[in-house]
Amino acid sequence: MNNRATDILPSAQGKLRRNVLLSDMTWLGVGGVADAIFRPTDIGDLVDFISALDPKIRVFVLGVGSNLIVRDGGFRGVVIRLGRAFNSISVDTGTATVTAGGAVLAARLAQQAASLGIDLTFLRTIPGTIGGAVRMNAGCYQRYLADVFCNARLVTREGAILSLVESDLNFGYRTADIPPESVIVEVTLRSHSDSINKLQERMQKQVQHRRATQPVSRRSAGSAFRNPAGHTSSERRDENHDRKAWKLIDAAGMRGARRGDAQISEQHSNFLINTGNASAADLEKLGEEVRKKVYDSSGIMLEWELIRVGDPIFPC
Repeated sequence: MNNRATDILPSAQGKLRRNVLLSDMTWLGVGGVADAIFRPTDIGDLVDFISALDPKIRVFVLGVGSNLIVRDGGFRGVVIRLGRAFNSISVDTGTATVTAGGAVLAARLAQQAASLGIDLTFLRTIPGTIGGAVRMNAGCYQRYLADVFCNARLVTREGAILSLVESDLNFGYRTADIPPESVIVEVTLRSHSDSINKLQERMQKQVQHRRATQPVSRRSAGSAFRNPAGHTSSERRDENHDRKAWKLIDAAGMRGARRGDAQISEQHSNFLINTGNASAADLEKLGEEVRKKVYDSSGIMLEWELIRVGDPIFPC
């Protein structure tokens, strides 16, 4: 086998492991081996490591694997995963401003903000980290991350620390202009104040609705495909519900469709689930079959919302 660029990696203070199976780190439970995974101790450690990393080596930032398919061949490169040093939250109730480390769970951020009377309730049922929520301009209940975003600090692939504001990111529907392979280390959001009891009640109803309508107890990864009728923060929302992804999938007859242990959820047809021992290939191929069937039925080509990363197989 040829030598890999990752055979020689920079020294670091944080935890650096080689040949790590990624399936244990994704909600779908699929994925091959990454060459290495690095958990920095702090921003300085991250900057030192990534700036010294061979530019030819690919980098992928992994949160909690909640909207991700890692292919069966794994990831030829270094996976960066933020830990405790990036998991703090600070709140300024006077300005209804919240600052969180990139590894903070969006749901936890919503809960802590609500406990102090700040309305970030739309984040309560969004899986994943706040860093990932910025990348995807995550949203629900007619609110999007872009609507409350102030700024973010990130470390670029070259090791520079940048502070970006809303105009830098050009938020769109499930998109933001984040520099490739950069790591979001801190996010500041500003909302408005409201009654703590009202915010807690709203979040409880949201959680109940999610449990009633989505396969939360199954191995899934959130919405598989973007809604063609999605909206951006500038265009506001599109109320044409006939163009919801799940309705298009239903109309194409794909609710409950299977490929081995990969299945389109019977409960919500825009969710891929792993019912047993599905491979990443099973899930991705089933998703591609859905896209084809929807296109044949409606003339609309669905776009993946799930992030797909890695190789089908490792080359020799």
